[in-house]
This record gives sequence, C-alpha cells and structure tokens, in this order.
Amino acid sequence: MAFVIDNLPEAIRNTKQQIRAALPEYKEIFREVEAEMQRRVEEIVSEREAGLDVIPVAQYADIASGNVSAELIARIKARGACVVRSTFSKEQATDWDDEIATYVERNNLDAKLANAAEDKYFGTLASAKPQIYGIYWSRPQVQARQAESLTNVRVFMNNLWQAESEGMRHFDPNVALVYADRIRRRPPGSASLGLSPHTDGGSVERWLDENFRKVYRHVFSGNWRKYNAFDSAYRPDAREVASPAVCSMFRTFQGWTALTRQGKGDGTLQLIPIAESMVYVLFRALQDDVPEHELCGAEPARALSVNEKYHSLLLKALSSIPLMEPGDTIFWHSDVVHAVENEHKGTGYSNVMYIGSSPGCAKNSAYLEKQALTFLDGRTPPDFAPDNFEVDFAGRGTIADLTELGRSQLGVTEALLKSTMTQASV
Repeated sequence: MAFVIDNLPEAIRNTKQQIRAALPEYKEIFREVEAEMQRRVEEIVSEREAGLDVIPVAQYADIASGNVSAELIARIKARGACVVRSTFSKEQATDWDDEIATYVERNNLDAKLANAAEDKYFGTLASAKPQIYGIYWSRPQVQARQAESLTNVRVFMNNLWQAESEGMRHFDPNVALVYADRIRRRPPGSASLGLSPHTDGGSVERWLDENFRKVYRHVFSGNWRKYNAFDSAYRPDAREVASPAVCSMFRTFQGWTALTRQGKGDGTLQLIPIAESMVYVLFRALQDDVPEHELCGAEPARALSVNEKYHSLLLKALSSIPLMEPGDTIFWHSDVVHAVENEHKGTGYSNVMYIGSSPGCAKNSAYLEKQALTFLDGRTPPDFAPDNFEVDFAGRGTIADLTELGRSQLGVTEALLKSTMTQASV
C-alpha cells in the first residue's frame, strides 16, 4: 500500500515534535553520532589518499565456492558495498554490450527518447540525469538476470542480512527475484549528466511513515549504537509515496553489471561507503537549524538528497568505485548514499545493466505478479514512467528466452500464462 501525505509541512512539523518529545536529548545524541561519522569518514579518506580501495572487492570464484573470509564479510558490512570480480566473463559482457547497442540502434530508441515520459524522480538533485535508457526487456538483460552466477552473488549478498529478528522471518535470503530496471549507456566526453549524492527507496517516508520509523526504532529511541543496518525487521513493511521510478520492491542491495571498462573519471558510480550513514541523515533533520517544516530538503516522490548545506561531513567520504572490467558487478546497501560523476573524461562508453538484489518476501511477490504481465507483452514495468517503448521492438526478450530459473525469478507461472491466454481469447 502506498504512503499518502495530505499536508507535508504539517506532517513534518508534527513528526518532529513527536520524536523530540520522546527523545529530549536529541542534540546530545546527534553530537555522538557526528563524532562516530567523523571517525568513519577520516578512515575512508585516509585509505583513499593512500591509494587503497575503500570499496571491498570479492572474487566470484570465492563466492561460488563459499570461501569468502569472515574478515572480508565484516568489511563489506561496514562499508555497505562490494565489488564482485568476474561475475561474468569479459567476453560475455562485451557480447551483451554489442547486442544492446544493436537493439537500441535497430529500434531507433534515441529518437523515441525525445518523447519519453518524465519521471521527475531526480528533479531536485543538482545534476541532470545520466544517460539511462528506458529499456527493460532486451535479451541481454533477461539473460543476465537469470544467470546462475549472478543468482549466486545475489543470494550471497542477501545472506549478509539478518533475515530473522523480532521473532519473525522477514524474507527468504536464498531467493533472488527479478526487479527489472534500466541500462546506462554513457558516451565519452559527456558532461553535467551525473547525479548528485542521494539515496533511493524512500525520502520523507523514513521519518513520516510509522512502518519506516520502525526500521530505525533504535535510532529514534536514542539507542543508535544498537542499530544494525543489516537487520531486515520492518523493512519489507515500509511504505513509499507512489511515483514513477520509486522502487516498490524491497532490495537488500542496489547494483549493476559492468558492460564496459570504467573507473574513476569515466562518469561512473561514487559511494559514501558507510552502512550506517542513514543514522546521521535521520538525526541531522531533527536539529534546530533545520526549518520546522523541512527535512534537510527531502521531498516526497524524489530521491533523498544528501547535500553540502546539511551533510558536508558525509560528503568528504564520497569516493569513486574501483576500476571495473566488463563482467564485474557492484552492489551497495539500499541506504548507502551514491552519486554519478558529472563528467565522463574517458575514451570509451561507460555502460551498465542495473540489476540489484531483491529477496523473497510478500511485498516483492505482490510486485512480481504485476511486473510479469508487463514482461509478457513488452510494456514498461509498473514502477517506471509508462513509455512502453519495447512493445514492438525487434530482438526483445520473450518467454522463449527464459530458463526455468528465470521464470521463477520473474514470476511467470503456468497459472499466469493460462490467465493471460484466457483473457486474450475473450
């Protein structure tokens, strides 16, 4: 069920009053949080200046064999992100990149984008949109999502979370469902096409929705050191303000698969690799220098901006990801702040397929059924602005391209197929 706000300024004022009344020492607690974030930021900056990778790196072979060290797992959880080398072979990723280029050109997508529906999701961010193409069902995307190797990686990432707590089992970490997302194709030399720092998966809801506040129950009760970013309690119950491009599935991690070589300066991803940075963001909005009717600029149906005015401490830790080769994947916790570099100073395309990790739970199953129907006829998935470009695209992935695992992950069941066939014959 979507979260509805009738009077935003009033809702913010009332919520702030409630939280502060229950937590009169909110200023003192924020100073504690600020000191801890300062320590974490300095650690990241020190590593970065020493030329070290501040984003942990795992090898797919180690994930597949179950040989990821406890030390690396702890580092992934602290940083809230992980690069996985060689999830796919370079040859496979390059072939997919070539096929997507053909798919885009053959179907004249660039011309169609001029009439694309506007999702406005990033409308409040300082930068313009990166070159994200509203295609979801090309054969490479369909094949990559259902691949055994990527499934293994997503299951590994899911299992970093605490799936059971508060006397409940919140999701099945060993199930990797498909959340169909878009692609990025960014040519060399492009400028001012990045995204300024933000988080997805909820903005004002994190304070205003009672279900979302339960996710941060330890934060808002003042026991912020007890907060565990990987405790999934109440996360599948959180509600979002309905909007095109606002994800309505529960993702343990956002992620993408590299189709080309790309690193710092290539117009690619940046992260603030602190899994608990949301604690700072939540408390920052309660401080007295923030207007009573505002939450540090957060707006419903928009990405949650992390900005210089209110979050300058965190921004010092904003770091470009390590050099990625075709076939490498990267995942970042659903609360981790991320951005896209404004300028692509490299010499080749910076291309990715967005594929995150969505485990098995009731919330995700509810979305899956609606999404499966859009797959069958090539329409835009339910969460996105309804361009429906691919309905008549040549080379689109179809049910014939799905493996048994792919059908399961996408929710294409025999019952669904029979239902659609019956409706078509009426």
